[in-house]
Amino acid sequence: MMRKTYSNTLESVSNYVDSLYSNEASSIEWIRSWAKEEGLPDIHVSAMDGLHLEMMARACGSKKAVEIGTLAGYSGICIARALPKNGKLFTFESEPHHAKIARKIFEKAGLLKKIKIYIGAALMNLKKIESEGPFDFVFIDADKTNYPNYLKWAEKHLRIGGVLAADNTFAFGLIAEKNDIKLGSHTKNVRALRTFNYSLAHHSRFRSTILPTGEGLTFAVRIK
Repeated sequence: MMRKTYSNTLESVSNYVDSLYSNEASSIEWIRSWAKEEGLPDIHVSAMDGLHLEMMARACGSKKAVEIGTLAGYSGICIARALPKNGKLFTFESEPHHAKIARKIFEKAGLLKKIKIYIGAALMNLKKIESEGPFDFVFIDADKTNYPNYLKWAEKHLRIGGVLAADNTFAFGLIAEKNDIKLGSHTKNVRALRTFNYSLAHHSRFRSTILPTGEGLTFAVRIK
């Protein structure tokens, strides 16, 4: 199983970065334990990716952020920490149980006042916040087949200079697999992620890259 960490061809360098920022991980590591006890899947972003998200949100001066895919709130806390006191994170979760646990975790972290959770299909619920836009930061980490649709939404509702981030854009190591038979049950997800990556790389309104993390973290800025 691939270790979810900062990626580098030299393991010693990856270990160095992990060690350098170990306090970042330990400060909210309790979220993973709580989520596990509640039966949530262990698919949270890595500690380093959480730090990356916070730095992206801070770098663009984010006041209004959107997260598509709440899970237990690990990434949401990372983003919310970057927002000012009057900032707001709008986060979307399809599973009611996940949202219930995330709410408790946000409250324990002292960040619930900054966060509003929407339960249900994100594509439907995103319409409810459009009047709050334009937004400064959008993070996508939900159902992979809808990544292209989430990109279309972000294109319309991110401000110029705003940042779009998306996790898992290496498709769990399958993004460059040329033999579709080997994709198996991942076929739809991989094809959607390829469409997302290609669209963003050639998008007239975005400049983008993929940070070489273990799972691929897309970093894009809306330029027009």
